[in-house]
Amino acid sequence: MTTSSLLSNLNPQQREAITLPHQSVLVLAGAGSGKTRVLTTRIVYLIQSGQVNPHGILAVTFTNKAAKEMLTRITSMLPINPRGMWIGTFHGLCHRMLRTHYQDAGLPQAFQILDSADQLALIKRILKDLSADDKKFPPRQVQWFINNAKESGLRAAYVTIDDVFSRHMLEFYQAYEQQCHKEGAVDFAELLLRCYELLSRNEILCQHYRERFNHILVDEFQDTNPLQYKWLKLLAGTGAKNAAAVFVVGDDDQSIYAFRGAYVGNMKDFERDFGITKIIKLEQNYRSHGNILDAANALIENNSERLGKNLWTAEGRGEPLRVFNASNDFDEAAFIVEEVKTLHAEGIDLSKMALLYRSNAQSRVLEHSLFNAAIPYRVYGGMRFFDRQEIKHALAYLRLIANPDDDSALLRVINFPARGIGSRSLEQLQNAAKAQGSSLWAAALQKCGGETAMLQETQRPLKGIAKFVFLIVTMRQNWSTLPLPQMVEYMLTHSELLAHYAKERESAERLENLNELINAAISFVHEAENDALAEFLAHASLEAGEHQAGSGQDALQLMTVHAAKGLEFHTVFLSGLEEGLFPHENSLNESNGVAEERRLMYVAMTRARRRLYLSFTQSRMLHGQTRYNIASRFLDEIPQSCLKWLQPSPRSMSTPSYYSNSTEHTATKALRSSSSISSRSSSNGWRIGQIVMHAKFGSGVIINCEGCGSDARVQVNFDRVGMKWLLLEYAKLTTV
Repeated sequence: MTTSSLLSNLNPQQREAITLPHQSVLVLAGAGSGKTRVLTTRIVYLIQSGQVNPHGILAVTFTNKAAKEMLTRITSMLPINPRGMWIGTFHGLCHRMLRTHYQDAGLPQAFQILDSADQLALIKRILKDLSADDKKFPPRQVQWFINNAKESGLRAAYVTIDDVFSRHMLEFYQAYEQQCHKEGAVDFAELLLRCYELLSRNEILCQHYRERFNHILVDEFQDTNPLQYKWLKLLAGTGAKNAAAVFVVGDDDQSIYAFRGAYVGNMKDFERDFGITKIIKLEQNYRSHGNILDAANALIENNSERLGKNLWTAEGRGEPLRVFNASNDFDEAAFIVEEVKTLHAEGIDLSKMALLYRSNAQSRVLEHSLFNAAIPYRVYGGMRFFDRQEIKHALAYLRLIANPDDDSALLRVINFPARGIGSRSLEQLQNAAKAQGSSLWAAALQKCGGETAMLQETQRPLKGIAKFVFLIVTMRQNWSTLPLPQMVEYMLTHSELLAHYAKERESAERLENLNELINAAISFVHEAENDALAEFLAHASLEAGEHQAGSGQDALQLMTVHAAKGLEFHTVFLSGLEEGLFPHENSLNESNGVAEERRLMYVAMTRARRRLYLSFTQSRMLHGQTRYNIASRFLDEIPQSCLKWLQPSPRSMSTPSYYSNSTEHTATKALRSSSSISSRSSSNGWRIGQIVMHAKFGSGVIINCEGCGSDARVQVNFDRVGMKWLLLEYAKLTTV
């Protein structure tokens, strides 16, 4: 491919980004602006123009799927073998470095990766060994504490504690570090922290990689956490004469993963640290029609401290956003079902339509209605292949073959399928291991007389722990003589996993999954040109947590808004646009919480290419209770010229909105004019939907009433301070 053909059909901003000289740059890429094309074409341009060889590029993505797509695009444009290129996720690239320099990193050669579930299981064991109260110290909270510390770059020795609770959490962290070291295991957060520490303390090694990678490219930069950014800065050699050119692509308006540790401030820090003098903005959108983009632009402008951009399209304005005000969640679901059926009858595939919701709790009614209407649907982001029970068991056996000192793997399968190993026997084994300071496997092997004795034990039938030890010893003996796919097949048969699941009432799917694991091993050997079991296990751990799209019949896509990031659909239904639900009530008490919710709304809206539906309800069943709602503030932030209301216009009201707008929002009018809401009132005469004024909190809308006499109280959603319960005897409310 020639340079002219490579750069053809690009807009001026895309071409400018791709052809930049050797310098660091921030590309602010809006939704649907072709950022993946820009990133991959930049790599091809650098190689084709002779500025760098393929081995001098480091490209970082956030998913293995994105990394594979990038490699596919590059190889379609350049006749090169991409296997030597370092293109992958943060975790994958750090794993690659640690495998190469495991001794310098202080790791065993066969170190194993703990996924989230295995990490949690290990933490539960540690809490049990320390006789900790798991109600006072929930394992998941301990897991969060450990991961948060690591993602902040802190070992247990450097964590600051300021109360008794934190002191206990620190003790768990220390015990966890010791156990991981003993087992030769690392979790996901450890991959990055260990790699950062390796480069920090080994200047020669760090300089080697700095000289090799003179071009570093990063996708979805807004999703990076502080430690990932520090790793990038270290690798790039910020401020050095031979510093790498760092090409980052991101969108601060789509930063929605703060709960995972993402720090949107990295984008402004990057500007400062790398001396960025110009930001290239990709604002031309190739996905959505004009009305959708105008609505999204108007919404996100309400966030402060943005880098700033304005999406536009050459595709025309298209249809307005359709807004539906339902009386309850069942009516909302019925409306969506009817619209889906109509659109499908008009020729739009179900798979090209998505139903989004802020909270998983919303999906039950939606799924129930779709089921009753016989509309096929798929919950996107459901159970992943490597997370399924039968696959986890199979991988645990493989992990023991690679490293028998992996206590987490041993505990998962020592009595699965059942071998008559009771809790008492297991407790004795754990006590023995603890007493001699060894792994459970070493204690079990010693109990059975050693490996040589077990291999000679063929005269009598074995039971319990002896049977398990004999199985693992035999598997390990045959490990080096079999190719990886045959090793997996051998393990499935001799572990009796196939026989066990064949006895289950609904065994077909589990057996198919186990057989698919053999196919996964075959594909891994073919794609990676690597037959190493440790590498395959690392591949499985890194893939775990990423959704593998299923194939089959045409189906409507259901998912949370978070899960929709990076996807696009012809038609999007966004349900539950109510205060307390979207924006979520938790965000009201968090710093910048509403701003992140607004970014989440922005992401949801920009998933739609041609048609976007927004719906809200006057009442909703959540967590077993009826919740009376007011429309989301986000509906107020969308220009009315972009909207089409699907009900008859509600009657005009002269009273002001509870929002800051001087003209009352149509959705709020509809809510107040509803007889089903306004008829519900307290014995004191106050009613839901009524606008009130408080001397301290200002104006607001009553959304709930309860009690009578001196116990009567109302819940009010105030403009400035959010939700408040007030006793009517003392509140001195006045009507507006």
